[in-house]
Amino acid sequence: MKNICRFKSHPMMHTTGTIVAAAIFMAGCASPVPPLEQMAVSRAAVGSANNAEDNEFAPLQLKSAMEKMAGAERAMTDKNYVLARQLAEQAQVDAQLATATARSAKAQKAADAIQEDSRVLRTEIDRKTK
Repeated sequence: MKNICRFKSHPMMHTTGTIVAAAIFMAGCASPVPPLEQMAVSRAAVGSANNAEDNEFAPLQLKSAMEKMAGAERAMTDKNYVLARQLAEQAQVDAQLATATARSAKAQKAADAIQEDSRVLRTEIDRKTK
């Protein structure tokens, strides 16, 4: 039986293949980088949201942000950097939602107060014109 393959294995190709395989293996084994910047940004967002007004107007969102930030801190301690980044990002989003919800609720409260003042003023004007 005749050899169908015309190409002979060249030593340089074998070496190149070994180098490529080793590079792929090493890239797969590389550990993720600690998400220090994301953790700092998320801590700042949660800290900013953690004030009396946000706690009053958006307690669920704020609680969620704080719990996720605590989970991110635990994951950092355990060197589970992928989970730490995910939880920190989620905590940041929850904190931003808490802040936005609180601002919206405060704006609605102010608008309601203005409407009530306007109603009282109209009633007073109507009473004086009769």
